[in-house]
Amino acid sequence: MKIDVRSEIGELEGVILHTPGPEVENMTPQNAERALYSDILNLSVANKEYAQLADLLNTITQTYQVRDLLESVLDEPAAKTPLVLQICEAENCLDLCDDLLALPAKTLARQLIEGVVQPRDNLTRFLSKERFCLPPLHNFFFTRDAAMAIMDEVLIGRMAKPVRYRESIIMEAIFNCGPRFSVNTVNPLAQKHPDTAATVEGGDVLVAREDILVIGNGSRTSTQGIDFIIERLKSQKDSQRHLLIQELPHRPESFIHLDMVFTFLDHSHCMVFEPLMLRPNKYQTIHIVIKNGRVTTIREEKGLLDALRHLGMDLTPVCCGGKEDLWIQEREQWHSGANFFALAPGKVVGYARNVHTMEEMDKNGFAIIPADDIITGRRQLAELGRCAVTLEGSELPRGGGGARCMTMPIRRRPMA
Repeated sequence: MKIDVRSEIGELEGVILHTPGPEVENMTPQNAERALYSDILNLSVANKEYAQLADLLNTITQTYQVRDLLESVLDEPAAKTPLVLQICEAENCLDLCDDLLALPAKTLARQLIEGVVQPRDNLTRFLSKERFCLPPLHNFFFTRDAAMAIMDEVLIGRMAKPVRYRESIIMEAIFNCGPRFSVNTVNPLAQKHPDTAATVEGGDVLVAREDILVIGNGSRTSTQGIDFIIERLKSQKDSQRHLLIQELPHRPESFIHLDMVFTFLDHSHCMVFEPLMLRPNKYQTIHIVIKNGRVTTIREEKGLLDALRHLGMDLTPVCCGGKEDLWIQEREQWHSGANFFALAPGKVVGYARNVHTMEEMDKNGFAIIPADDIITGRRQLAELGRCAVTLEGSELPRGGGGARCMTMPIRRRPMA
């Protein structure tokens, strides 16, 4: 499949998923914060909820699973050895390298995702408080962050937290060495002199239009990471590109990425967390114009929606949690109420639990459709108008993300 993503809302033609496995439960309340969780998940419940998302996407588009893609890379000896060596070097566990290389592809893929249990074969390891010598990838079911398709390229995420570094290494190998995709990858670490402060994660990067990227600048995507994107766009020497940078609070942790407070719904609507996106505050919106290989303009805008309006995208905001009660807005934003994922223009998916958000969607002309209606064939997505497809979500939101976080689109139909 050729990679091609030129908007947030074009009809979905391909997406990468990762079904959560034992790595999600391989933590305790004591180390959950280190794993970037605010709570621990019940895997059996989370898997039932995730299966609904996967079944929905399998019904309407081509899906790929990270584990299958990784196995196909590890089946190739020429790719397997350098990948395992890169991971072991990055995580300071070169003593594991020979044992890992001796494993068959299926077993090795499982261990690279679920973690390698610490052997207790010497005094240091016996006394170690660590259960794993290669930690589990607790967050990998949020496939959005470690790699992002922008036009016909894939930008490899430079993760802000070391616990997620291996996700990017695996995703880069999948795109560079796997047989399924035709694409050029771009990695901030591949520069001659990489800036170690440059971080960028997919939850902060939204492709608004072919000539517009919207990027969040907060705890996970740094100004240096955005500068890397600027330099990449300058090198392409396109006629004109716009970057709209939205500053984000570093607290609370539910503001981790831009897509937790702002997502596109269709040509004329967007989802917003109103207290941050519409009310006056100290967080700047910066508009950068790149033309013919150089930055021609950089200025502050009144706000993100105002900046988009000036570029011809006049969007009506739909408010996460409704408009009336700040407490409800905060509760539903915490449970990823603003984190919608577009299946096609005006056809989006989000959590049913955020009832006030869904009421606002209904008021704005989005029919509320349970995901099972699409999965079972009772309703056909192609025959529906504007709609919000609802997922069950009592356990998955504890991981700190919604439908957009759990999906990495690799191909969308170009907008008319």
